[in-house]
Amino acid sequence: MQKRKIKKILVITLSAIVVLIALGFAGFFIFRNTILEKAISKASHKFEQQYNSEFKVQQAQFKGFSGIALQGITLVPQNGDTLLNIQSLNTSVNLPQALLGKIQLGKLYMQDGYISLVRNKNGKNFNAFINAAKSKKQQKTEPNTKSYAERAHRLIKRAFNLIPTDIALKNLSLKLNDMERRVTIDLEELNLSDKQLTSSFLVKEDDKQQNWKVKGMADPRHEAADLDFYNNDSTHIEIPYLKKRLNLTTAFKKLHLNLQEADMKGDELYIKGYASINDLLINHPKIASKDVVLDSARFEYSIIAGEKFIALDSASVAQFNKVTFTPFAKFSTEQDTIYQLKAHIPEMQAQDFISSLPKGLFSNFEGMQAEGSFNYSLDFTYNKNKPNDLVFESDLNKKGLKITKYGAADLNKLNGTFTYRAIENGVRQRPIIVGEENPNFTPLEHISPYIQKAVLTSEDPSFFQHNGFIAEAFRESIIKNIKSKKFARGASTISMQLVKNVFLTREKTLSRKLEEILLVYILENNRIVSKQRMLEVYFNVIEWGPDVYGIGEAAQYYFQKPPIILSLDESLFLASIIPRPKKFMWQFDKSGNMKPHAHQHNNFIMGLMLRRELITAQDTINQDGKAELYGAARARLNIVQTDTIAQKRQDSLEIDRTIYDLYNKAY
Repeated sequence: MQKRKIKKILVITLSAIVVLIALGFAGFFIFRNTILEKAISKASHKFEQQYNSEFKVQQAQFKGFSGIALQGITLVPQNGDTLLNIQSLNTSVNLPQALLGKIQLGKLYMQDGYISLVRNKNGKNFNAFINAAKSKKQQKTEPNTKSYAERAHRLIKRAFNLIPTDIALKNLSLKLNDMERRVTIDLEELNLSDKQLTSSFLVKEDDKQQNWKVKGMADPRHEAADLDFYNNDSTHIEIPYLKKRLNLTTAFKKLHLNLQEADMKGDELYIKGYASINDLLINHPKIASKDVVLDSARFEYSIIAGEKFIALDSASVAQFNKVTFTPFAKFSTEQDTIYQLKAHIPEMQAQDFISSLPKGLFSNFEGMQAEGSFNYSLDFTYNKNKPNDLVFESDLNKKGLKITKYGAADLNKLNGTFTYRAIENGVRQRPIIVGEENPNFTPLEHISPYIQKAVLTSEDPSFFQHNGFIAEAFRESIIKNIKSKKFARGASTISMQLVKNVFLTREKTLSRKLEEILLVYILENNRIVSKQRMLEVYFNVIEWGPDVYGIGEAAQYYFQKPPIILSLDESLFLASIIPRPKKFMWQFDKSGNMKPHAHQHNNFIMGLMLRRELITAQDTINQDGKAELYGAARARLNIVQTDTIAQKRQDSLEIDRTIYDLYNKAY
């Protein structure tokens, strides 16, 4: 009896619920257009209050049970150009999901319209939306307690839910007018049906037109996609606007994007897929002086996000041409804020590596041939709360590695006589013969030990011990640059300066720096040139002032003497101007005396040389860290030549000549 009563109550309750739901749906069905009008009115009010924009819909009504049809949709910022204009839009909403508070679009049909982004002297027609987003972000004072995995998964779900399962778009445009830099992307047609997507775009910039195609599989409900991007006529797709805005040219033949998985497994989010690109072309003056071309590249990514970390897993594989490596990257806030980066290139043939280098990025390596193999590992860890504990380890292991043929940069030429021509702002300067044919050429044994030791102390103290690079200097440089949030310190060795001067241009590009690093490694690790010869060439080619090259010219230009009899003070001065040789005159005041900051620097270097036992206390007698110019360089100081100074200069020259004569007789 009791069971019957309970059963009867349940039946009555369920019936009541069904009736209420039915009445609710019936009420919704009867008043749905009124509800839609109120929703549009509410949206219009929100656009007006929050974005200072006018949002209008000329006609709106429900179609069927869950379909919505809108006509004449416009969004116009106050005192700005129309941002959005859509003539016809039909869509459907998944009602069960909507009742759960989730917006999930089922179908979308839209045609005849445009989005127009304008920036001119009056401002941006989309600025209010950017400012509102920034303001909303700043107002969030409470910390987000959700894990990185949950936040990322929520964003992915929300994004894919807004993509309908069936789409038909026609005659829509994206118009960009940035200070009269104009680009138009006309979406001629886009269709998504049965998870298959096809689309056609007409891209117009000035007189150039491109026909883009996007084709493949797209499954929004399962967060999966497999899409190809290419040009209809098999030419390169060139990304518009970047050339005019950033002076950057980017183009490719084909781009393939694949998303296989984006799922939560327990407390962690796993995202997997791959991307590949063919015939990638990049041109930017900060990268290289000409087009950089990469034949092919592929990246298989495996991303894991947890409560307090996001990582590119070591299962990921990157490949360009014949080079394959496994990257690992991780950002973690589990204890401290820690950034990690690792990369490993398994053993590969050296020639395969050389032939795989992007064309245009390593011009001096084109035509180079090598034997043997190598493998490489990089380990970088930075703790934001303990910056001085930074880990930077770079390890290259070689097996029978040998250069059998050089490219444009023939490193072996350093062993003989050659002609050096500096390049200033793309213009070749006068030729300097590095050899006995040049009367100013100075062999290492004829260069004062003071200038040798002063330059080594200030530029590269461990020159005779390292193999081209100083790992600790790199580490310290990275720490300082991270702390200052800019490139405030480099880690250039004499080997790197020599390669840069003799074989490379002075352009500040990524290409030049990468070539410098690789050439230095080859030079130092294949025993092509002795350290003594490298230092000798360095002293005879580096710039020491305006149109002054080599220590022979420098000693005459500043002090009217040969390099062998340079004093300690004079050597300290010459070493100090190497970083900025054309600005040497700023070390002196209007009377021709060295300024306090320059004097202090030279005394500091002198102290280092004493502590390192490169010089003795006796070497510092009558040497106070100050230098006085007697050569042609003095004219650049714009001071009046007094009789006292002229006599002092003459006395000094007489003493120097006597010392030099005695030296010549001894040798």
